Amino acid sequence: MPVLNSIAAMREEMTEWRRDFHAHPELAFEEVRTSDIVAEKLASWGIEVHRGLAKTGVVGVLKGQGDGDGAIGLRADMDALPMTEENDVPHKSTTPGKFHGCGHDGHTTMLLGAAKYLAETRNFAGTVHFIFQPAEEGGGGGNVMVQEGLFDRFPCDEIYGVHNWPSIPAGQIGVRTGPIMAATDTFDIQVRANGGHAAMPHLCTDPVVIASQLVSAFQPLVSRETDPVDSAVLTVTQIKAGSAYNVIPEDASLAGTVRTFRKETQEMIRDGMARICRGFSEAFGADIAFAFNHGYPTTVNHDAETEIAAGVAAQVVGEENVRRDVSPVMGGEDFSYMLNQRPGAYLWVGQSGGPSSCSVHNPRYDFNDAILPIGASFFATMVETRLKRA
Repeated sequence: MPVLNSIAAMREEMTEWRRDFHAHPELAFEEVRTSDIVAEKLASWGIEVHRGLAKTGVVGVLKGQGDGDGAIGLRADMDALPMTEENDVPHKSTTPGKFHGCGHDGHTTMLLGAAKYLAETRNFAGTVHFIFQPAEEGGGGGNVMVQEGLFDRFPCDEIYGVHNWPSIPAGQIGVRTGPIMAATDTFDIQVRANGGHAAMPHLCTDPVVIASQLVSAFQPLVSRETDPVDSAVLTVTQIKAGSAYNVIPEDASLAGTVRTFRKETQEMIRDGMARICRGFSEAFGADIAFAFNHGYPTTVNHDAETEIAAGVAAQVVGEENVRRDVSPVMGGEDFSYMLNQRPGAYLWVGQSGGPSSCSVHNPRYDFNDAILPIGASFFATMVETRLKRA
């Protein structure tokens, strides 16, 4: 079963929806206009609409024909990024500093396309929950929806989500079992020492020197203490200190991110950083405060559901266009919270070859509208396959 004909016929309509979302981006938990449009469309197609989870979240409930008590969740994210777009296109963002630079406008549109098709055909038995999630970009909207009772109110046997992927050609879909995206933790370090005149460093304890050496001291946690066949990233992204040329400051601060796939590696790096900070504090006679902040957990695809999803993807794009062994990446995704609660899988829909094939989170990124029918067909085919009528 290739891209569904009824969905392919909706491509122009879906493109209009997507470009409207793109022109009116909204940040985390501010997706009021977007969620209003989503809710209005779902209701117009006869889908039961529920609002209010995670403030701006929307859940559509659709029951199929015939007997069946199975239930599937399909998820799309709705929020934009706090960036200014540099594209010169008719549907360019109308709000400076807000931009759909990750393609969530496309994800929302693909799920809407599947919802419209399934509402018209209802060629399935059971229940499908269309989950439109706010605040994926750092706001943890997926976690908020779960904490506010998403799966209690809308029980799901399985759950699936997709993301466009610029490094995969349009017409292909990528997936893998196990970890596919990393845990996204951050850290903050404050070094308090004894400042003074820059020309008399022997009378001071220099927090800038301490902070600089901490950057180097952290690196062996990845290069020498992490299993070489495992993966980890420890990056210091901020160093702040001082305000004058001739003053050694009283304090310095560092901040950055840690990305891991395994809990054991995550804990080893966290504990190692704390140990190094304690050692530097004693060695230099400075006060060093270390905080490790847990972000999104690792996005882990369940084995059986990944195979199911790959099989459905093959129905849409052909077996030869399904990449079942894509390499995981160190980016994060809060669909992980939903996968921690229910079995399912997260897939990448290739989009390379469009008008802008650069990386996501780039000011010149734009979603490739040609793949809208692919994503919508994947969602719809998943429902018709997993909730097949007797």
